[in-house]
Amino acid sequence: QVQLVESGGGLVQAGGSLRLSCTASGRTFTSNTMGWFCQTPGKEREFVAAISWGGGSTSYADTVKGRFTISRDNTKNTVYLQMNSLKPEDTAVYYCAAAVRGFSRNLATTPEWYSIWGQGTQVTVSS
Repeated sequence: QVQLVESGGGLVQAGGSLRLSCTASGRTFTSNTMGWFCQTPGKEREFVAAISWGGGSTSYADTVKGRFTISRDNTKNTVYLQMNSLKPEDTAVYYCAAAVRGFSRNLATTPEWYSIWGQGTQVTVSS
């Protein structure tokens, strides 16, 4: 059983930065696509960013372009989300997700593309 564990969330002031990490553990698992989503109470899970196996292809939600950067280190089975210039509207629970399917710029933005999810980490941005 593969598990994804997120870390790095917390409370930060507007304009600040956080780096989220997501590490996969368990049986050998090859994830072609890794993604980050966020969710606030009463809302659907929203796409934030996705990255291909080699890191050469990425996709971002318009709301985070230029502020967030997704990256991965396959030697550590870890994907990162560097979050800069944070805004109060970025406040949410952030989830890491893994897909065995290859990267698709359009489909990787949908939760259905992913088969494994982490438990989430809270990010709170104060104004």
